[in-house]
Amino acid sequence: MPTSWLYKSKLMKKTISLLCLIGCTFIWGTTFIAQDTGMDNIGPFTFNCVRFFVGFLAVAPFFYLFEKKKINYQIKNKTNQFLKLIIPVGIFLFLGCIFQQVSLLYTDVANSAFFTIFYVPMVPIILYFLFSEKLHWSIWPSVLACVIGGYFLSDIDDATIRFGDSLVLIGALFWALHIIYIGKIIDLFDLPFFIALLQNLIVATLSFILVIIFEEFDFSKIKLETIEILYAGILSGGAAFALQLFGQKNISAAPAAIVMSLEGVIAGIAAWIILNQILGLGNIIGCSLILGGVLLSQLAPIYEKNYK
Repeated sequence: MPTSWLYKSKLMKKTISLLCLIGCTFIWGTTFIAQDTGMDNIGPFTFNCVRFFVGFLAVAPFFYLFEKKKINYQIKNKTNQFLKLIIPVGIFLFLGCIFQQVSLLYTDVANSAFFTIFYVPMVPIILYFLFSEKLHWSIWPSVLACVIGGYFLSDIDDATIRFGDSLVLIGALFWALHIIYIGKIIDLFDLPFFIALLQNLIVATLSFILVIIFEEFDFSKIKLETIEILYAGILSGGAAFALQLFGQKNISAAPAAIVMSLEGVIAGIAAWIILNQILGLGNIIGCSLILGGVLLSQLAPIYEKNYK
């Protein structure tokens, strides 16, 4: 009886984490449009700087309400370990966001969506070869389904690697590393809001340095992108990254990356609803393949555990 209760408890936690990841992915998918239109009057570094500073402000109240008192006993005697994880988390997020944002100046959204999804195969490859982690067999066919689905979803007739596409691919590597290190830090420190707060601050600060070097910080132009910045900052920089942390608390990095590949599906549906872009047969096949990959990665391990 206790074993059955423990299993149901774990399943419930995993279900809640899965819902958190789906919520995170929904926000990221719809934010893609804000990222693209948010550079009509400002540069990519300014957009990222302001967006993540807004995200920092959005998360701060939740940190003070729920986690401020937990800091001492969570990080006590583990400060160095925490710093060794939070610094890479922030830097990898910064690099992933910067490469993705700049790429939109040189390539179209379809290509960017397709090449970004390459973080899905990168996560299990890095985990397997660099961290020697054992992966469930369902990860590999799920990854393949997501990559092929991303190709169909993006509707690319000529997938020529242009400069912008190369930037997206480099960014995908940093997204993969960010997902891996988020999994490691949330396993050791149950401080999702504090981690989200610090990573937002790191990205905003590093982006501000790039603004000073390459762009002009013009408040009058920033005001023109208020809606896009607030959406990307509060929902994506704040809520979505907090949800990612809650999600990866009970779902390991490789299957989490597969779930988050639904971002492309949601982006396609959002473009259909908001921008009136028609979803063709290929797009629908792509959505189905990604959804199938997500379901396989999540349900196969549960099925085997129940019927072995």
